[in-house]
Amino acid sequence: MIVKAAVPSVLSERALLLDVGYRALSIVSVRRAILLLISQKAELVHEGKHSVRSERIEVNAPSVIRLRYQVAAPYRRRAPLHRKAVFARDGSLCQYCGRRAECIDHVYPRSKGGPHEWENVVACCRPCNAAKGDSLPENSKFKLKAVPYAPEPVALAAALRQGIPTEWDAYILNPLPLSA
Repeated sequence: MIVKAAVPSVLSERALLLDVGYRALSIVSVRRAILLLISQKAELVHEGKHSVRSERIEVNAPSVIRLRYQVAAPYRRRAPLHRKAVFARDGSLCQYCGRRAECIDHVYPRSKGGPHEWENVVACCRPCNAAKGDSLPENSKFKLKAVPYAPEPVALAAALRQGIPTEWDAYILNPLPLSA
């Protein structure tokens, strides 16, 4: 029995949703983006490579759309903190020595009351992590190459997604480097 791999649908691809001021609100499915375009709630900013056909119409799949009216921005929750997200933010490089990172490190160790949040977690190589141990930054020889920060949720989602369209770069405030 031969099993063929399913071809992903164009409708399952993603589109960037902008507010009236061209700021990134979220990433939506192409299906949702087309529904917003057809209902005249959004306008097309950039087209994608593919098209979607129905019995009566053919629409180019949108890559970036903009809402036509102002909406109350939902509560801007923080991006979820997990290992893959920390590696994406830090470019998979150790924030102490610059080598390839293999683990994460709490700048202020949890054993000393350090919180598990974006501003306290960095990507780190194993030798630096082992040498630093649970020492505080002021008591260790290790200095951070960059100050850890909480990335924008949309920028993180785009960085974690493989092959994001280049036209998204103009609308994402602090794009993160793509990591493997």
